[in-house]
Amino acid sequence: MNAVTVVLADDERMVRTALRAILSAEPDIEVVGEAADGARAVSVVRELRPDVVLMDVRMPEVDGIRATEQILRSMQAPPRIVVVTTFENDAYVYEALRAGASGFLLKRADADALVGAVRLVARTDSLLFPAAVRSLAAEHAAQRARAPWVTRLTGRESDVLRAMAAGLTNAEIAGRIGVGPATVKTHVAAVLAKTGARDRTQAVIAAYEGGFLRDGTQGEAQGGAQGGS
Repeated sequence: MNAVTVVLADDERMVRTALRAILSAEPDIEVVGEAADGARAVSVVRELRPDVVLMDVRMPEVDGIRATEQILRSMQAPPRIVVVTTFENDAYVYEALRAGASGFLLKRADADALVGAVRLVARTDSLLFPAAVRSLAAEHAAQRARAPWVTRLTGRESDVLRAMAAGLTNAEIAGRIGVGPATVKTHVAAVLAKTGARDRTQAVIAAYEGGFLRDGTQGEAQGGAQGGS
């Protein structure tokens, strides 16, 4: 199996050095580039086309949010972007997720969590969307009215969207709802179309902002129309 290629974007050299040391010790991960600001991160990513970008949200000139937007907008097959931040309740994290980041990781995370996050987003269709981020999304979306698309979801699509918000892969969703992975892909595509989302992360954000998910948990969320598969 080819190594997962990674670009590190952080304005602190010591942070980049530490991340590189941890990731480079893994035989299946290769750090191919670094950037000290968002503008440089965009150019490095476009040139090197890594599988994963670890993106600091707070950088001078162009921050991680704008850099994430530019990367995802300008590349046909963009990398998975993981936001790296000091504070889990940082509003920048939410904005980066809205921009299309695949999830977030705290800078104080241990080496195993860092390596696991890179492998997860590179080789699966899951998201790094832990409870802290779900609560953050719910907080930002608490005052929004319910979106019209919510009532257009079938019962099965509602189940799939809840599972996506819980960070499950297509294979895990298939096991949960008792259908094949190909069927799950069809439901995911339908969810993206109905929510107007470009990817899974934005669909989950839409689930909160559209009132489909009202708090930081999935089990009590209100679904759409019943039935359908």
